[in-house]
Amino acid sequence: MLIDRDLGNIYGVETKRLNEQVRRNIARFPDRYRFQLTKDEMKELVANCDRFNMLKHSTSAPYAFTEFGVSMLPSVLNSQKAIDTSIRIIDAFVAMRSFMVQNADVLRRIAHLERHQIDTDEKIDMILDKMEEQSPKLLPEQIFQTGCVWDAWSYVSDLVRSAKQRIVLIDNFVDDRVLTMLDKRAEGVSATIHSRYYNQFQVDLKKHNEQYPVINFVQLPYKNHDRFLIIDDEVYLLGASVKDMGVGLCAVTKLQASPETILGMLI
Repeated sequence: MLIDRDLGNIYGVETKRLNEQVRRNIARFPDRYRFQLTKDEMKELVANCDRFNMLKHSTSAPYAFTEFGVSMLPSVLNSQKAIDTSIRIIDAFVAMRSFMVQNADVLRRIAHLERHQIDTDEKIDMILDKMEEQSPKLLPEQIFQTGCVWDAWSYVSDLVRSAKQRIVLIDNFVDDRVLTMLDKRAEGVSATIHSRYYNQFQVDLKKHNEQYPVINFVQLPYKNHDRFLIIDDEVYLLGASVKDMGVGLCAVTKLQASPETILGMLI
């Protein structure tokens, strides 16, 4: 199939004149020879082929010519160039049909492989969706029974991994295990610990920051009873220090308070 503008360029005539000649001899061009594209068909051509970008702002849909319509054009254009060009186009159509016939089996196999690939992709998507449905979610409230050390550690680790911008931990008692936890954060996410000053932890923090992304430390002005974990713009109340989560019965609860409200109270 070729559109009128392409044929006009090939035959060396204006598109308008080509269509005029066809209209004057419309009896020679039934619908199976020539038809006007619908708006949807024109949009599909523009979307799938850069060559048809010029149709994007066209006010009228072009006419398309089939192999039979192309072979009929020389009789209405009345030029030797049109005849010679039409012969070359028809030869190309014949060669293309011959190729398709000779390679029909290969083309069928390719089509079968494409359908099989689509079916496989759909099955994989279904499996991934099912896995996502059955995977544990980050609930806004979580209670850990005594001894559930790994469950508590995994839950807080997932909170750390979910951060997009910042992590702030407010905890009186921290050690090198907390540094390991915060190293699970994504690249570019800042981390700050508000805690009491302990010589051993300061040594560990200094060594850590010499090799890994820096974790900032802020000395708490006074002892705080509760522990808080800020993930971006959300605040979680921790029922135990991060290093001791799950050792005893404890809970993690998402608060309605803003991070700035909690941080402002540390002054």
